[in-house]
Amino acid sequence: MKLIIVAGPPSAGKTAVIRQILSHLPEKTAAYLKIDVIYANEDEEIAREFGIPARKVISGDLCPDHAGITVLSDALLWAETEGAGLLIVESAGLCLRCTPYTTESLGIAVLSAISGTHSPYKMSPMIALADAAVVTRIDLVSQAEKEVFREAIRDVAPTVEIVETNAVIGTGMRYLMKIIDELLPIADPAALTLRGSPPLGVCTVCVGKKQIGWENHFGVIRKLEGADTLFRGE
Repeated sequence: MKLIIVAGPPSAGKTAVIRQILSHLPEKTAAYLKIDVIYANEDEEIAREFGIPARKVISGDLCPDHAGITVLSDALLWAETEGAGLLIVESAGLCLRCTPYTTESLGIAVLSAISGTHSPYKMSPMIALADAAVVTRIDLVSQAEKEVFREAIRDVAPTVEIVETNAVIGTGMRYLMKIIDELLPIADPAALTLRGSPPLGVCTVCVGKKQIGWENHFGVIRKLEGADTLFRGE
């Protein structure tokens, strides 16, 4: 079985890209897992539209990417039991910092061309550890804006594959499907590991303290002065 992990900010077009992937698959032997925080219905829509097994995990008070990481081994077993040759996991992608990609997977970062030319820098960890950056809504920007956006992605991740698409109609998806076709199946699910370090979540805000100001908290905290020296992971 192959594994694809799709990350990206909310409303960037992740589900539209996944729909295009599913519609271009030669055989409908995929399974789909949606990770979200409060509400999601994409699993129901995907199941109806493509007739494949689909489910969701609502993370609630837990970071959605941390939730996705912790349920992934169960998800692989579920997809295998369903007879899927491909498992697609769609993350919530809220903080623009999480890197939920694993070894032996295809990591896809979905970005919207209308999110601003500096947005690739704001979500650089999500892009830098991905295998492919899929830029959606290219029909809504000029050629010059597309080129500036592409160069910003290249600045963040010089070797990442860039696919530009109008995900609603699927232009440019043949390049992504070629990458998926060349993806190798997972050799050993028990040996999968994360490619990078997710953000830390260990402070007293995490456990419910409501006071403001660093002096009222402990754990991983920040002051206004020196706030530029942030943990950057990998």
